[in-house]
Amino acid sequence: MTETLRHADTDAEVAACFPVMRLLRPHLSGPEELCVRVRRQAQAGYRILAAWRGEAAVGLAGYRPQENLVRGPFCYVDDLVVRDDTRRSGLGARLLKAVGSEARARGLPYLVLDTALDNALGQRFYFRFGMLPAALRFAMRLD
Repeated sequence: MTETLRHADTDAEVAACFPVMRLLRPHLSGPEELCVRVRRQAQAGYRILAAWRGEAAVGLAGYRPQENLVRGPFCYVDDLVVRDDTRRSGLGARLLKAVGSEARARGLPYLVLDTALDNALGQRFYFRFGMLPAALRFAMRLD
């Protein structure tokens, strides 16, 4: 069965994305928290493009437009995840291509994302997709 790509725009659609998003973001407590956070992030342009099999999400890409002095305007991919049973099917690449097309249509010339340093499989996927490392991000918790 071929997946249909469409945005999760309603709370019900965002909630249906929770089982897939939780694979990438296990700290999320449930569909309600996901909906609240997505609604808040939507104020900055965040959207979820999901791959649907019927009413079940099997993959997704969460993204937003951003701009900074280093790069200018760009599309930042916050989240990219597919269910384990759909890996190696090309679905991740389909999602990234679709997000890239949306970004180009909005005049955003770059697609940018972060991945963990220990995510060797993800890094290999991004290299195959044509993405190259552009920076090393540093972070610290401020308690």
